[in-house]
Amino acid sequence: MLQEFKKFAMRGNVVDLAVGVIIGVAFGKIVDSLVNDIIMPIIGRVAGGLDFTNYFIGLTPAASEASTYDAAKKAGATLGYGTFITVTVNFIIIAFVLFLVIRGINRMMRKEQDAPPAPAPPTKEQVLLTEIRDLLRGRA
Repeated sequence: MLQEFKKFAMRGNVVDLAVGVIIGVAFGKIVDSLVNDIIMPIIGRVAGGLDFTNYFIGLTPAASEASTYDAAKKAGATLGYGTFITVTVNFIIIAFVLFLVIRGINRMMRKEQDAPPAPAPPTKEQVLLTEIRDLLRGRA
């Protein structure tokens, strides 16, 4: 059973998937930083200096009186729509980047498919038949 698991784990697809997940996590952190540290502050500044992370609706009296979203979550049920806006912007950026990557890959694949295939070398049978044909032509 251990050998079977080792064979499964070391297959190319599983290793490729693991590498993809690791790169995806790292890419997610980069996008989070891009959105939280660069894009959302610019949007907040344009919108009048607002901080989207502290946009929330308290569903309990104690949560409604809190000054920050973290304090409101500790005080009771809250709807953090500012965080939702930030995560939505994250998703849009990731989806757009993935669209560009897949679009580029599809273009490369299309170019490879459009190129004429290299002619296959003749088989041994074809070479032999060609030699026989040439010999018969030489007799006539």
